[in-house]
Amino acid sequence: MPAGYAIDPHVKVLDERIVRRAKARGLDALVYAPHFTRLPTIQERARRFSDDDLLIIPGREVFTGTWRDRKHVLAIGLTDPVPDFITLDGAMDAFEQQEAAVLVPHPDFMTVSLGEREIERFADRIHALETYNPKHLAMHNRRAQALRNRFDLPAFASSYAHLPGSVGEVWTSMTDVEASESGLIGAFVDGVARKTGHRPGTGHQLRCLAEFGHLFVENTWQKFDRVLLSGQEATHPRHPAYGGRYDDVACY
Repeated sequence: MPAGYAIDPHVKVLDERIVRRAKARGLDALVYAPHFTRLPTIQERARRFSDDDLLIIPGREVFTGTWRDRKHVLAIGLTDPVPDFITLDGAMDAFEQQEAAVLVPHPDFMTVSLGEREIERFADRIHALETYNPKHLAMHNRRAQALRNRFDLPAFASSYAHLPGSVGEVWTSMTDVEASESGLIGAFVDGVARKTGHRPGTGHQLRCLAEFGHLFVENTWQKFDRVLLSGQEATHPRHPAYGGRYDDVACY
């Protein structure tokens, strides 16, 4: 069981079963950040499943850049929606204006992550860098840890759960933190001390393999085709809901 106030800072799935599993695994909070879902929808669902025993915090993993050169950035504490497929500069400016916590998930991983160049450029605006999740192979974890060390950034670890069984497999725990959404966001922004951990054993390794295998489902052109080409999907930068605010940094 994790010690301290245990958070899974990045999950993609949320329902009653997820909540029961998170509690059984000793978690105190989850950050819920599903793909291609507008912030108000995420916020409403997070409120619905939060209770006194498990805090659900809304987050957005924004897909910056084009589909072929997309860079994912996780923002926690947004007050206004930020669309996908805008420039990285545009996204980082929006996060800074809203005083959100900015986390780098799966750094330098495949073709979907901030790499060394982007991390160096925005190091003063990044609040934590992920050093472990089940979709990583060992070499990816080593590379992430090396980047964290080079730029002297706080670490975090998450289940990055796309599959329900992964929730609670990984955690980030803090001791000096207020048990509230604002308290946890502030803890990330302020870089408070934390520890990362994951469940041991063969079961965890099998869970990692299942999540890694899910990448082949997750990263297909068919998944992105409707998002990019219709212009009407919820997080398309030219969706009417954004009122043209991101037209100047839209990649599509």
